[in-house]
Amino acid sequence: MIADPQIAAATRVLVAFTRNYPANFTVRFWTGETWQPNSGPPGFTLALQHPGALRAMFWPFDNVGLGESYIFDDFDVEGDIFAFVAWLRSILKLNEERNFLGKMKLLWALTKLPKRKNPRDVSKAGRPTEGDHSRDKDREAIAYTYDLPGEFYRLFLDKNFQYTCGCFAHPTEDQDVAQVRKMDLICRKLRMKPGDRYVDFGCGWGYLIVHAAKHYGVQATGVTLSGGQADWAKRLVAESGVADRVRIVVSDYRDFKDAEGFDVGSSVGMGEHIGVANLPVFFGKVFENLKPGGRYLHHSITLKPLIPYPRWTAFARKYVFPNGELQTILRVQESAALAGFELRDMENLRENYVHTLEAWVRKLERNQDEVRKLVGDVTYRIFRLYMAGATLGFKYGNYGLNQLLCVKTDDGLSGFPLSRADWYA
Repeated sequence: MIADPQIAAATRVLVAFTRNYPANFTVRFWTGETWQPNSGPPGFTLALQHPGALRAMFWPFDNVGLGESYIFDDFDVEGDIFAFVAWLRSILKLNEERNFLGKMKLLWALTKLPKRKNPRDVSKAGRPTEGDHSRDKDREAIAYTYDLPGEFYRLFLDKNFQYTCGCFAHPTEDQDVAQVRKMDLICRKLRMKPGDRYVDFGCGWGYLIVHAAKHYGVQATGVTLSGGQADWAKRLVAESGVADRVRIVVSDYRDFKDAEGFDVGSSVGMGEHIGVANLPVFFGKVFENLKPGGRYLHHSITLKPLIPYPRWTAFARKYVFPNGELQTILRVQESAALAGFELRDMENLRENYVHTLEAWVRKLERNQDEVRKLVGDVTYRIFRLYMAGATLGFKYGNYGLNQLLCVKTDDGLSGFPLSRADWYA
């Protein structure tokens, strides 16, 4: 029998939320008392910071409330954050059941909990409003996301600053190795050769274009809208000794034009920022900048066709990627074809993103003291939760990670050999 009526009320809600959850975890209440739903070693500890914490987490049922309750410390997650998001998925599946009476009982129990929330200092996590993918709105959103200190990204990314999916030989492989394999796979799919002119739209901190210049002998141009990333990339180019082969251009993709044209091109993780309506515009711009016979690789997260946006996406769109927008692979393929490209290959690497995100979160957690000093506790919590939550989309197939290989044929000639065997040689 639980003596404290507020703990008893919270426990009733927790019992309902763990009805179909087979694993175990610990709940530590604001008094220090603890409760566990099952037997066995607990995967994580859910620390409820005050009597209203559960209500703040789950009521009302909006798409960002739980995330905001975490980043503003109504609750904390100690231990395995991935076990915590697995519990959240089990709660979402409960919501899919057609047990109307059970849902009403749970709703009633939630509304009986105190209405308290910890203060929300939005200035610590403020973001630009979502817009129409105009040049100004896109520039504002990209600056918000990518002009954080490069040193912050160093605390969870690999040594080559790849903020996109790696290619893993096995789940526990070091992410430094997996990300180099990803860069090499892109270069091989594009069949880069010495002297090729290469353009990378959304070049990030510049490591892919430097890698291509050093190891494949190309003349590379990186296009970015982020001033912070451009400054970092220019320093990298100078320090890597490839200033004669690599240039960085700060430009909106819609305004970029190279008179000579390029033999190969790519965008890696940029497609999510373009917007569905602008996809044909983007592919048209890439097509315009390639020479006849030019090859292009489009690497992006995609949304499973015919499903609504997953609920957890709203938190990342509010606090990490404002104006971000996922497209289905069908829309990507259609936009590429309408621009004039011949589609040569499509590969889905989505399971690799699970391992990539796990590596990022584990490194972020190892470096949490440095992260908090650099960007604050709210930003640490935002990135920890969004990356852990995103694993669900890739693990269960709501998200894909697609590489689409295209060619601007030269009077019908693609220039591709009959086999892809050399990609994996």
